[in-house]
Amino acid sequence: MEKYIADNTRYDNGMEYARCGRSGVLLPKVSLGFWHNFGGVDDYSRSRAITRYAFDHGITHFDLANNYGPPYGSAEETMGRLMDDDFRPYRDELFISTKAGYDMWPGPYGNWGSRKYLMASLDQSLKRMRIDYADLFYSHRYDPETPLEETLQALVDIVRAGKALYIGISRWPLEALRVAIKYLKEHDVPLLIYQGRLNMIDRAPIEEGIIDECEREGVGFISFSPLAQGLLTDRYLNGVPEDSRMSKGKFLKSDMLTPELLNRLRRLNNQAASRGETLAEMALAWILQHKAVTSVLIGASSTRQLEKNLKCLSAEPI
Repeated sequence: MEKYIADNTRYDNGMEYARCGRSGVLLPKVSLGFWHNFGGVDDYSRSRAITRYAFDHGITHFDLANNYGPPYGSAEETMGRLMDDDFRPYRDELFISTKAGYDMWPGPYGNWGSRKYLMASLDQSLKRMRIDYADLFYSHRYDPETPLEETLQALVDIVRAGKALYIGISRWPLEALRVAIKYLKEHDVPLLIYQGRLNMIDRAPIEEGIIDECEREGVGFISFSPLAQGLLTDRYLNGVPEDSRMSKGKFLKSDMLTPELLNRLRRLNNQAASRGETLAEMALAWILQHKAVTSVLIGASSTRQLEKNLKCLSAEPI
């Protein structure tokens, strides 16, 4: 590819930015997740095209984790290549996040929430991404065995060491979230954001009180899997396509597509059609209408798919 020069109109292409809780951070309402399509098994030129398109359309937030790939670590390696090939001149315009908490390497120190794992993982992540610091570092999941104070103090010390600017947590239960908010505030490293699965099928963060707690305490909220890994698109309305994620059966199992769910998806699709929208556009707009939600994380397998999903920004309230 030719040398990349970002579009001069990238902040005038319709992207909206929302304040993350009570912080100084503004995140794009649509952020790009690297969970799928950016691993070592994926075509780099396609990953590069998607990332360029995203930035040219105002998406400044790229979300990663240590074990995104496959194989583990390879999405961060792709980010490192992208930095060297395209984005180094734009580093200060980017908001790059990564995480640690799930299985990453063998033995007792390559998983969960110990101080040793979190600090070692972030050091590795920074090397793979070829950056000096992460804008945001998450505890990727709640660890019921490690004392919360150990995990939280490690996050505090990571910020104080200059390895991350902000701290987030992902998929922690409500009571642990409350502990985290209090502890981090008392140690002058306030919790920036909570990442949780929220979509029209899975509304657990609303039902469990997570969204209300974040809004009350001035913590941002970002939704992952906003399209339920493709269920909230037109892809499965007539069953399971042979080349779909569900057909591979790793993260999305075919037995999930029950007759009841299929009927529900078809009703939602009809509702979207009556609004002049795709099901995906309506599903993303539904999340963004919640005032406590800062951003939605979307994946993309092509620039065309990303273009279609960005139409949610102009959708009417549901």
